[in-house]
Amino acid sequence: MSATKRLDAQLKIKSISEEGEFSGYGSVFGVEDSYGDVVVSGAFEESLKEWKEKGRLPSMLWQHNRSEPIGIYTKIEEDDQGLYVEGKLLIDGDSLAQRAHAHLKAGSISGLSIGYNLGANGWRWDSEKEVFILSKIDLWEVSLVTFPSNDEARVEEVKSLLQHGEMPSKRLVEKHLRDVGLSQQQAKAFIADGYSGIAHRDDGESVELVKSINSLISRLR
Repeated sequence: MSATKRLDAQLKIKSISEEGEFSGYGSVFGVEDSYGDVVVSGAFEESLKEWKEKGRLPSMLWQHNRSEPIGIYTKIEEDDQGLYVEGKLLIDGDSLAQRAHAHLKAGSISGLSIGYNLGANGWRWDSEKEVFILSKIDLWEVSLVTFPSNDEARVEEVKSLLQHGEMPSKRLVEKHLRDVGLSQQQAKAFIADGYSGIAHRDDGESVELVKSINSLISRLR
């Protein structure tokens, strides 16, 4: 799990001003996210210390697009709840920031998502709870996103487990299959019976579903 990844949380806005200032939480401790990841207290401590030594803070991006910064963060810190952020959208000189501001006020922006690196010693797999425990996160950016989800993150998690000689749980594989278009019933059928669980169904969807599964398998190679 050393590649650049994303971690999503529901956007919890504490305030949003007419000047574009807002505050909220980019990550909440102890809560399983959509990828089966759980961040623990202290996970950002070392990274935030390094940013402080640099005299700056991680970037504020739009939809994780590195070419589309939309503002600046004035505070990022850990508290008892999670990763607390305060920022300002540059609405006076950036039309995209103006759009983001309008969406924030309307409530049509649904999430914050962090971009980060995770080293070999920054995580562990909890086989009992079937979640990844993230304890050391190298934070790069915090984005405003429309949909807080990214199925590539789960692909990297499965790759990492396989590389360490571990078998991904049925629960994690089922999440992947649902990401590529299978229903919960179809995902369970595939796990139980493989291609035969969906390939011979006469429902007009099996060909597309098999294509989706092949695409997922190719990304795991």
